[in-house]
Amino acid sequence: MSAVIIVLIILVVLVFIALIKTIQVIPQASAAIVERFGRYTRTLNAGLNIVVPFIDTIRNRIDLREQVVPFPPQPVITQDNLVVNIDTVIYYQVTDARAATYEVASYIQAIEQLTVTTLRNIIGGMDLERTLTSREDINAALRGVLDEATGKWGIRVNRVELKAIEPPTSIQDSMEKQMRADRDKRAAILQAEGVRQSEILRAEGEKQSAILRAEGESQAAALRAEGEAQAVRTVFEAIHAGDPDQKLLSYQYLQMLPKIAEGDANKLWIVPSEIGDALKGLSGALGNMGQGAPSPSVTKDVPAARREEPTVD
Repeated sequence: MSAVIIVLIILVVLVFIALIKTIQVIPQASAAIVERFGRYTRTLNAGLNIVVPFIDTIRNRIDLREQVVPFPPQPVITQDNLVVNIDTVIYYQVTDARAATYEVASYIQAIEQLTVTTLRNIIGGMDLERTLTSREDINAALRGVLDEATGKWGIRVNRVELKAIEPPTSIQDSMEKQMRADRDKRAAILQAEGVRQSEILRAEGEKQSAILRAEGESQAAALRAEGEAQAVRTVFEAIHAGDPDQKLLSYQYLQMLPKIAEGDANKLWIVPSEIGDALKGLSGALGNMGQGAPSPSVTKDVPAARREEPTVD
């Protein structure tokens, strides 16, 4: 009785193991290679799959998602015989699980070695300056070669990026000095241009200010002259409108004499000959006011003799 139980237990275990080997669940974005007696049979896709237990075996499970693989720095010699270390990053995706399993032993290692050799060929035809400034060109050339070579392996290279390009330390120091000198040169040029522009603007401002000041003085002088002319015309018109006689003119003439003698610098002034006529007219006016009638001796024609009598203060 115990032997029968043991046999039943063994049978149950075998059936359970067979069921486990028969039912294969493949995750999403994955694939599995099935071999029967060591020969490729089919590729299992995502989902529930049935295989023949103890006859079909799972050779390899492959992730079909895009993978990112960074490669360590590789020494590369440029055209001008300088050694630079270049880090690369490869973005690839397996498109054919069967080819990735049977066409190449290790596609990661194959991609790495192909990347290194291709990168050395590309950089070997460039100098250091072009290498540092042509990342996009290097990426495009490297991706084209890798995509063409890995197509038969069932792998598609989506992107290739140069993560870092490190020249020798001495070259880095020289480049930093050159860049610092260029920056100092540009700063000096910009400062000189700023000073020059400031001087130009200041000179233009002073010129414009002088022009405006001269125009203002000219207009002020013109307005002043016009005002004086208008005042003279007004006075002249007022005198003619009032029709003054000789007596008023003589009196006004005498009132102007003290103004002629004003000032510390007037040490000598000349009395014009017309002062005699003014005095005659004024004395005649005063005599008429005192006698009520003009005196014949006053109204007698007296020849006007022009004379100049100097007077010293």
